[in-house]
Amino acid sequence: MLKDRVVTAVILIAGFLAALFFAPESLWIALIALVAGLAAWEWCGLVRVAGALRPAFVVATALLCAVLGSGVGTSAASVVVHGAGLAFWGLVVPPWLARGWQVAPAAGLLTGWLVIVPTALALVELRAVDAWLLLAVMALVWVADSAAYFTGRAFGRVKLAPAISPGKTREGAWGAIAGVFVCGMLLHAVTGLGSDDIPWPLLAIFLPVFAVLSIVGDLFESLLKRQAGLKDSGTLLPGHGGVLDRIDSLTSTMPLVALIALLAGW
Repeated sequence: MLKDRVVTAVILIAGFLAALFFAPESLWIALIALVAGLAAWEWCGLVRVAGALRPAFVVATALLCAVLGSGVGTSAASVVVHGAGLAFWGLVVPPWLARGWQVAPAAGLLTGWLVIVPTALALVELRAVDAWLLLAVMALVWVADSAAYFTGRAFGRVKLAPAISPGKTREGAWGAIAGVFVCGMLLHAVTGLGSDDIPWPLLAIFLPVFAVLSIVGDLFESLLKRQAGLKDSGTLLPGHGGVLDRIDSLTSTMPLVALIALLAGW
């Protein structure tokens, strides 16, 4: 199991970095659309959509992401997409988690677009701005996940959401916030990414919000998996589960970053 996990991680990281820095824009868009389609297939499993509707949703999602991604620079559409995504994560998901709502299949498909499409579009747009910026944002998500895990293991006492994910603790959540804050400030100071548009006081507000959103994304997928009776969203990635298991925190954080990038004129 550990060997599978390590091998899969190495292949994923190598492939991702190669595509991020060397793939032409058209190939990058196609790869992101492919990932969106795979995520859409797994999403149908989470919201219990089967039959012909499942492949239809997959194709529609991949095509939608490809079309929107190919139109990078159409800021009005991007603002709408990312604004809808951010509103979903900030206003809808918190009470959803608190009340444990069940979602009907039809509403589940619409929810799937709110989760997958803004993420895919952000991956295209942020790469077009600066591949290093996109990598830095993704690194902060990984920092949040790792800091939460290790802090929770070392100091965790109080459960964060025992009915959703019994292993997560409030101490781990605070560790994630602290880790993202420190790493984000260091990245800002050392690399200067976004320094012309985001002064450090605004960054000091943004980073904790980013960390909280990453936790919300993780918890939301955990809730859907629990309701669907699944351990993982899929089996595509040996040792890691499915695509959604790898991008759950990206889905909740990318709309915020992309919206800031658009409004800042990057």
